[in-house]
Amino acid sequence: MDVIFGNLDLWGTAIKNTLLVFFGGGAIALVLGIIVGAMRVSPVPIARGVGTVYVNIIRNTPLTLVFFFFVLGYPALGLPKVSTLLLGILAIGIYTATYVAEVLRAGINTVPVGQAEAARAIGLPFGQVMGLVVLPQAFRSVVPPMMSVFIALLKNTTVAAGFSVAELAALRATINDAAGRPGSPMEVLLWVAAVFVVLVLILSFIQNRLEKKWRIVR
Repeated sequence: MDVIFGNLDLWGTAIKNTLLVFFGGGAIALVLGIIVGAMRVSPVPIARGVGTVYVNIIRNTPLTLVFFFFVLGYPALGLPKVSTLLLGILAIGIYTATYVAEVLRAGINTVPVGQAEAARAIGLPFGQVMGLVVLPQAFRSVVPPMMSVFIALLKNTTVAAGFSVAELAALRATINDAAGRPGSPMEVLLWVAAVFVVLVLILSFIQNRLEKKWRIVR
C-alpha cells in the first residue's frame, strides 16, 4: 500500500485530471454529438452533408492523431496559449462526439416516423420536433450503447498521458521519475488498472439504473 499512501499527492492529481478529461470531454461529446446527430437526420441537405463529412473524417482518424493536431498543431497556429489539459479535453470530446452522434442517429431511427410527422402536422418546427418528440424517445432506446461509448471515452483518457497530461496512465512514469517515491512500475500499473475497473463499474451501475428507470416509464 506504500505505492498509494506514499504518493497520495500524485494519485490525487492523476485521478483529478483523469476525471476532468472524462467529464469535460464527455460534456463536449454529448452536446456536439446531439447537434451532429440531429444534422445527420435533418431534412436540409447541407446539414446532412456537413454532419456526414464530420463523422466520416473524425471517426476514421486515429485518436492519437487527433491529439497530435490539438496538442502540437494548435500552438503552431499562433493562437492564444492554453493548457495541454484543455487541449486534451477538446481533442477527446470532438473525437467521441462522432460516436455519440452515430449512436443517437440509430436511436432516432427507432422512433416511429408517424410521431415526427404528427408533430410537424401541428406546426412544430424541426428543432422542437427533435427536442420534444424524437430525442427523448431516442435516448431511452440507446442507453446501453451510449454508456459503452462513455466507457470507451473513460479508457481513452489514457491517450492524454502521452501528451503531457498528468493523468492516471502517466502515473507510473511520474512516480519513477520522482526520487525517493515508493512503488515499482508493476505495482503502479496494477493499481491504475484497479482504479479504472472501479470507475467502469460505477458507469455500469449508472447504466443499469437508467435502463430500469426508463423501462418503467415506457
